[in-house]
Amino acid sequence: MSKSNFTRRGVLKTSAIAGAGVALPTIFTASSAAAYTNEPTGSTVTLGFNVPQTGPYADEGNDELLAQRLAVEHLNGEGDGGCLNTFTSKALKGNGILGKKVDFVTGDTQTKSDAARASAKSMIEKDGAIMINGGSSSGVAVAVQGLCQDAGVIFMAGLTHSNDTTGKDRKANGFRHFFNAYMSAAALAPVLAKEFGEDRRAYHLTADYTWGWTQEESIKAATEAMGWETVNAVKTPLAATDFSSYIAPVLNSGADVLVLNHYGGNMVNSLTNAVQFGLLDKMANGKDFKIVVPLYSELMAAGAGENIKGVLGSMNYNWQLDNEGSKAFVKSFGEKYGKPPSNSAQTCYAQVLLYADACQRAGTFNPCGVGEALEGFEFDGLGNGPTLYRADDHQCFKDVLVVRGAQNPTNQYDTLEIVEVTPTDQVMYAPDHPMFGGKDASLGECNPGA
Repeated sequence: MSKSNFTRRGVLKTSAIAGAGVALPTIFTASSAAAYTNEPTGSTVTLGFNVPQTGPYADEGNDELLAQRLAVEHLNGEGDGGCLNTFTSKALKGNGILGKKVDFVTGDTQTKSDAARASAKSMIEKDGAIMINGGSSSGVAVAVQGLCQDAGVIFMAGLTHSNDTTGKDRKANGFRHFFNAYMSAAALAPVLAKEFGEDRRAYHLTADYTWGWTQEESIKAATEAMGWETVNAVKTPLAATDFSSYIAPVLNSGADVLVLNHYGGNMVNSLTNAVQFGLLDKMANGKDFKIVVPLYSELMAAGAGENIKGVLGSMNYNWQLDNEGSKAFVKSFGEKYGKPPSNSAQTCYAQVLLYADACQRAGTFNPCGVGEALEGFEFDGLGNGPTLYRADDHQCFKDVLVVRGAQNPTNQYDTLEIVEVTPTDQVMYAPDHPMFGGKDASLGECNPGA
């Protein structure tokens, strides 16, 4: 993946600063000397890791925290170095960031926007955190991203899949490595058409918050464009644990596909309820009934057990990817924690390294310098293959995985199999796409804070 390829598509600002394998410093003048929020003055720099330690996405949060701790170890020269050995930027040397040892503090988002903002605010104001990373909910991500913009610190989003995070709610101080709902739909639709046919009737159950809304919108648009009909779309509370009352109406709806726009514990419970109702054993409209889970994680698959077999979905990353960055990360994570990493773990690990690398290349912790170093940055070696951090909206672009629940898993970690690696070109869109806020969407200006 070359810079020229991205440029031909007209989506990369001409101010891109680094190609894969090249680490060029960003030159700062007045802004680097100006005061900014939590400028480190001692021998350490503090990062804030804000993850769901309780609530429906707590499993993902726990894996994120494991990966964040591992990233700090590698930054400080401990362990085997992990992806510092494979990252195409060679700015990081394992001696901290800009010569300062990396410390961290943690907060519990509880998968609630208010709680996430409160914990991030505390880490910034009381603990001196200069960057916030983490989260496993797009509602949380949008809320914390707004807080970080106002506070003048960088937000390196964790697991957030809503189009809005780098769409209508994009911010100059916010950056997302994870893919989004549009990308899931663009990758899944051709596979669904091939395997299920173009004459299908879909019923959607959708988590009632920003991620669910944009996931439903994206999947409906992509499947309807290939001939599917949407029979119904029903919103479900994020706090729900029993989805039986939502599954029952599907049986008499005339649908032959159930799309579960759910994540984490919600998906485990709704899929379990759907299987208990016998949906996968039924025929509808002369076809075998199917279930689709647009956004997958290994942790969800493990929680759903046998129910996941044969069910299609998409992922940002899977530990079975055969590239040098992925192998290095899986080795480090596995040796330390005794299990392979989830995609939520990988994206937080990558985000911490990307932030540190941007500081190192920019020669400053000033968020405006860091932001400029990230904008248009092309890199490889962190597990996903060649990746672009697009300048226009701070969204990463890389290949997307279509996966299926394995029919014959040999252990609890190979419950998903990769069906297709969808190339970047197929999931890319214009920065002013209507699903992302259209021509009115703007990053605004970087805020260095104090």
